[in-house]
Amino acid sequence: MTDGAPGKLAVVAAGGTGGHLFPAQALAQALAARGWRVVLATDERVQTLSAGFPAERRIPLSAATFKPGDPLGAVKAGLAILKGVAQARRELAALKPAVVIGFGGYPSLPALIAAISQGRRTIIHEQNAVMGRANRLLASFVTEIACAFPTLQKAPAKVAARAVVVGNPVRPEIQAIYGRPYDPPAGEVRLLITGGSQGARLLSEMTPRAIAALPDAIRRRLKVQQQTRPEAVERAKQTYAASNVEAEIAPFFEQMAERLAACHLMIGRAGASTVCEIAVAGRPSILVPLKIALDDDQGQNARLLAEAGGAVVIREDALTPEFLAATLQGLIDDPARLGAMAAAAHAVGRPDAAEKLADLVEQTAA
Repeated sequence: MTDGAPGKLAVVAAGGTGGHLFPAQALAQALAARGWRVVLATDERVQTLSAGFPAERRIPLSAATFKPGDPLGAVKAGLAILKGVAQARRELAALKPAVVIGFGGYPSLPALIAAISQGRRTIIHEQNAVMGRANRLLASFVTEIACAFPTLQKAPAKVAARAVVVGNPVRPEIQAIYGRPYDPPAGEVRLLITGGSQGARLLSEMTPRAIAALPDAIRRRLKVQQQTRPEAVERAKQTYAASNVEAEIAPFFEQMAERLAACHLMIGRAGASTVCEIAVAGRPSILVPLKIALDDDQGQNARLLAEAGGAVVIREDALTPEFLAATLQGLIDDPARLGAMAAAAHAVGRPDAAEKLADLVEQTAA
């Protein structure tokens, strides 16, 4: 949007999980390319996740979360956050950032509360279709609100009305997939299965059993790549071997973007980053929203692809090996439908989300 902002400083507040940190990292990369300096305010838990974060400094701030109905936990979390606010006020007073951007989760609260109390310009970005608790607390006080999904829920009407839909910033390697053609399977069928960081056990155990229940003619065409829990790796390998299915099983995959680009069908959870990355990649999917997710945020995230026709959504209560096998067989036997699903997913992808959010940062700081 501009010719850059040499020397301007943005503090990015994110932590807790990769779902919060990865979009923050994509924004930081976009801002750095425009000449901004970036400082990351986070908690201690994400040191390994933030290793590649393009920040000149990392500010560790005290923060904590708590479960609803746990008054003692709420008190402890409140004290930790207050400590973090005091730390953040000192840091912000010294740094004098042009803007502070938060990505939700309780680790973002100290920096944003400190910035608001000092009258600084602030932005929150909501990754999910349902506004999280931390962002709900701050939404009425920040300068600008950005969101990933056009159907922002659990936000006060006045807040939702002024939210700017920018999408969910994705990593550059995912962004590079946008527009890459999708070729429906004619012979070999490549399945990519991700367990998800939460609730991984269900998919880890259920998917191999479902694939084993497919007709032999389909099983022999499959090439499966499955992320699974470490303790389930050997069992999955045995199940696939006994079913004559070629499979690569590991707790973690490198080069996930290339694997996503190459797959004919993905099976996974419906976290915000996952849904938005599938849309940008333009690949068909079977999504199983995490049942215990607060406010059914994963179920609401999945609506973006399901309502567009890009994904089949299976709720946990309906998930059985037999039902998943029938769903898989129906899709594999209908390559034209897979092609239509890929096109539908591509149509709702927002590959420029990081740039749109960087535009908003520059407008807010101007």
